[in-house]
Amino acid sequence: RERELALTIARQLGFAIERDQAETTAARLSALVESSDDAIIATDPDGIVTDWNRGAERLYGYPRAEIVGRSLMLLIPPDRRNEDREILARIRDGEHVEHFETVRLRKDGSIVPISLTVSPIADASGAIVGASKIARGISERLRAQEQREILLREMDHRVKNLFAIASSIVKLSASAAETPAALASIVSDRLGALARAHALTMLTSGGRSAQVSTSLHTLVNAILAPYRHAADEHPRFAITGIDIPVPAAMITPLSLLLHEFATNAAKHGSLSAATGSIEIACANRHGKVLIQWREVGGPPPVATEEEGFGSRLVRVAASQLGQVARNWDPAGVTIEVTLDGERFSA
Repeated sequence: RERELALTIARQLGFAIERDQAETTAARLSALVESSDDAIIATDPDGIVTDWNRGAERLYGYPRAEIVGRSLMLLIPPDRRNEDREILARIRDGEHVEHFETVRLRKDGSIVPISLTVSPIADASGAIVGASKIARGISERLRAQEQREILLREMDHRVKNLFAIASSIVKLSASAAETPAALASIVSDRLGALARAHALTMLTSGGRSAQVSTSLHTLVNAILAPYRHAADEHPRFAITGIDIPVPAAMITPLSLLLHEFATNAAKHGSLSAATGSIEIACANRHGKVLIQWREVGGPPPVATEEEGFGSRLVRVAASQLGQVARNWDPAGVTIEVTLDGERFSA
């Protein structure tokens, strides 16, 4: 049986096998099958396991001695049973099934996504006597694909927000600029501050992005710097209370929260009004770090039950930090971010 499996694998790999070389090739490929990282399995026409390599042991969790002689249905989730029966029917007809993505069951009951190739095993007369199955776990690839999709969605969201922020900066700056040149200077300065806020949270070192530690007040200042007026104008924001170092692991999620709050304030809240402002108070409370964001002088806030991507982003970022609570007061929205104090002292 091992020889038949090895010969089948050889054919899949494109080896031209002469009769006088068959035994030598089969022995060599048998060792190749056993050392492969892929799960390589042989079954009879009824799906009973006849061979099982070490790659299959690693992928599915069953030792060879425990699985040989048993039905491969052990690996098939109940809702995929017909799928495997259809594959076996095609194999009996001499067909090949290549790079078929599906899922299988491990011994511990967990699901593993795989890419599966199935080929018929024929004897010397050409009769189909079984099937060889080569499976490769694709969990990492699927996770990487999901992460890419999340990053692309976040990039799309951030780009749209940046356009909204840029538009808001131009409008706010226009009221204070007396000439086009002055307007260009003000807008340039504020966009530069926005870029510095981004650079504060991610630095490049040796070709890789690396997070750096900063203080709570510095982080808030960096996020809100693009909205700051000149010294003789109405202040746009004020930060009071404790100032403590922010651990590197918390910088990105906290920056996402503050950036989202500032964006919403620029679009719909106090920063959308010429005299509106934000008051940020930082405090220790019962072992927690509390950041209170209070908007003043803007239009009345409008609460919505619809959760857009920005709201989901806030929820995900908050889940990494602590809790976020909003109060839709007619005088202006108030947001309280409660962070685990132990993480600041770690």
